[in-house]
Amino acid sequence: MRKNRKNMAAPLNPTVAQLEQELKRENYRRRYNRVLRSTIYTLITVAAVAVLVATLFLPVLRIYGTSMTPTMVDGDIVVSVKQGSFERSDIIAFWFNNKILVKRVIALPGEWVDIDGDGNVSVNGEPLEEPYLTEKALGECNIELPYQVPDGRIFVMGDHRSTSSDSRNSALGCVAEEQIVGKLVFRVWPFENFGSLH
Repeated sequence: MRKNRKNMAAPLNPTVAQLEQELKRENYRRRYNRVLRSTIYTLITVAAVAVLVATLFLPVLRIYGTSMTPTMVDGDIVVSVKQGSFERSDIIAFWFNNKILVKRVIALPGEWVDIDGDGNVSVNGEPLEEPYLTEKALGECNIELPYQVPDGRIFVMGDHRSTSSDSRNSALGCVAEEQIVGKLVFRVWPFENFGSLH
């Protein structure tokens, strides 16, 4: 009687070449995963540092509205620097009613501001040189002039004097130092207007 033989596959022993090939493939996979992980960690770290620097030291802002024309127009992207002291004619960004506004420093704490009917500004009795303006106007002014800037505050105005709502109006008033985001120093967009701000 013939015994039934089951079909069985004999185990194949891999050759040395096949083992080397598999080892190379495994090493490559491990190296690839290590490089991929390292690259992802590096990108996350760089992004986190960039966000931190942008938030703490160099906030990047987009301009909305026309209150600072012709110096800046709607859509401009600018870089600001956080600093503690400001000078007359600096352009600053500050928080007001959960929005960031951009205006120009006109007078510092304790200084006296006066504006005539034609929009000519004087600080402490001296006419203010304003080469950045294309037109002057008294604008939305409901404060009593001459006006003394309170301690710890800054008197600001937009460059488009006829439309800007600023320290001339008691609804906004002078800016407290803790409201200030930073001084605008550089325009990065659009490229044709790339450069420092004055």
